[in-house]
Amino acid sequence: MNHYFIHTVKAEWIKKRRSFADWLVLAGGFFVPLLLIIILICFPKQLLSIHASGHFWEQVFDKAWQMMAFMLLPMGIVLAVSLVVQIEFRNNSWKQVHTSPVPFASIYFSKLLVLLVMLLQLFLLFNIGIFLAGVIPSLLNSHTSFPAYTVNHVFFLERNLHYFITSLPMVALQYMLSLKFKNFLVPIGAGLALTTGALIALSWKYIYMIPSSYTALYYLQSNNPVPPAHNLLLWSLGYFVFFSLLGYWLYVSGKEKG
Repeated sequence: MNHYFIHTVKAEWIKKRRSFADWLVLAGGFFVPLLLIIILICFPKQLLSIHASGHFWEQVFDKAWQMMAFMLLPMGIVLAVSLVVQIEFRNNSWKQVHTSPVPFASIYFSKLLVLLVMLLQLFLLFNIGIFLAGVIPSLLNSHTSFPAYTVNHVFFLERNLHYFITSLPMVALQYMLSLKFKNFLVPIGAGLALTTGALIALSWKYIYMIPSSYTALYYLQSNNPVPPAHNLLLWSLGYFVFFSLLGYWLYVSGKEKG
């Protein structure tokens, strides 16, 4: 099983590199930081205010995530996951995959692992972009210098981990939908509808039951001194396991697999 799984992961990674998904991860990682750089250059008062706050890197981080958490990250997950799964449908290669001597579990979970690694890549690029968003405007502004402030490593590691965990349900849900429907537009439409609906319903008292809202909810909770009523991290992990196992069951029990 382990032998099959390792080789299947390598094969999935090679196939993924031939898709548009890699470019989507690259663009998604740097898009918001680029916008933030432009904003801080065009509106120097905001940059000066951040420098004077005493929490420079924390504020730059929160400004970047304010744009990322509500719409761009969920939308990016919907598009990237759908693109990776669509490789088999587009090339009509599911039959070839299933005739190979590889267990269904290896096929399913190797694709899921590749998607999670892609999400990690996105987070890494995004954090590099956040660093550049703090440095470049500061160097271009004559009233500021290089932001040589103390970095609160615990803050950044904790926030990144929590945002990653709250992203997991969307990955598993979109993976399940993308495997179920051949038509590329169906899972994308469903994922975008869930994302938009979650944003509309953010003030609903049961919004914690909608997993596509979790990154936005975590941003709001992390900037609110009042303790949250529900533990989003536990809900996120629970939904991730549920959608992953449900997706696997639908995959192996389906009469037609691709």
